Amino acid sequence: MRSRTVLCIRKIGPSEEETLDNTNCLTHRPIEKESCNNQSCPPQWVALDWSECTPKCGPGFKHRIVLCKSSDLLKTFPAAQCQEESKPPVRIRCSLGRCPPPRWVTGDWGQCSAQCGLGQQMRTVQCLSYTGQASSECSETLRPPSMQQCESKCDSAPISNTEECKDVNKVAYCPLVLKFKFCSRAYFRQMCCKTCQGH
Repeated sequence: MRSRTVLCIRKIGPSEEETLDNTNCLTHRPIEKESCNNQSCPPQWVALDWSECTPKCGPGFKHRIVLCKSSDLLKTFPAAQCQEESKPPVRIRCSLGRCPPPRWVTGDWGQCSAQCGLGQQMRTVQCLSYTGQASSECSETLRPPSMQQCESKCDSAPISNTEECKDVNKVAYCPLVLKFKFCSRAYFRQMCCKTCQGH
């Protein structure tokens, strides 16, 4: 709105006038106020709230939506209708503290390689970051073993006849079994029965 002063005056001389009561003026009284600047204000940028910082640890970013809106905020315009140089930032840096260090993650032990007696079993050992990505920053001195010795039970059926007690032909290490005193183990005693007999 804009306003002005409206007075009822009467000239009483070439350069002199007096102010009268409004009722003394018989003509239509001009308006004192009127609306102005009726054109719409230019669109403006409106920024919504920031998102949470991502990722959850370490350096990251916050994001937000910035819209080009009418001055009464009721209409949304294409971004090109707002001034690009005055646009608020849509991304800022943030941090929620340091991330946990990478660590060794082991899988389950696999089956024993030997169906009877001593063997080996394996498992996966991986260095993973807190997000599950492969990493090379784990300490090798803390690496868990990926292989271990295992032993499967052997059938220890008693030998009833001395003629049945013999070394299995395909086994060539029976003298070593005797030398290293493995005859006490059921698997070697069965495979090298003749060699182990009496020991």
